[in-house]
Amino acid sequence: MASPRTITIVALSVALGLFFVFMGTIKLTPRLSRDAYNEMKRAYKSYVRALPMLKKMGVSSILLRKSIGALEVACGIVMTLVPGRPKDVANFLLLLLVLAVLFFHQLVGDPLKRYAHALVFGILLTCRLLIARQPEELPPEKRMLSVNGDEQPLMHEAAPEKGKMKVS
Repeated sequence: MASPRTITIVALSVALGLFFVFMGTIKLTPRLSRDAYNEMKRAYKSYVRALPMLKKMGVSSILLRKSIGALEVACGIVMTLVPGRPKDVANFLLLLLVLAVLFFHQLVGDPLKRYAHALVFGILLTCRLLIARQPEELPPEKRMLSVNGDEQPLMHEAAPEKGKMKVS
């Protein structure tokens, strides 16, 4: 049976991956929701206006929106379908992206209700990354310490606690 840690990581990975595929698709095409797509276009125009540095670098609102959308879709697919280390890389990239989006929202003075979802999903991405990076808890029979080539149980498991008798 899978450990609770593994179940948590898989559930968060799939849920977050699907969410970012959905949000990235909305940024790329009006097929899912024309209203949401138009709202994204308007929002990204305000982001580029608020950061004239982007305009000087040749980044238009369309390029910014499509780049972020494509990155969200790609990382979302990796989070949902690809096993192993790439999930953590995608998680980290999405976390950076969420931080950038939060910065954009703050820059243009959006109210909290406009970016609350980004806050929540940023927290979920952080939790997933922290859980995934924790070392796996080994079963007691596998907790061995190698000393001079000999495998020995860890000290706190080999000896009874002080003042307590070990009963077999």
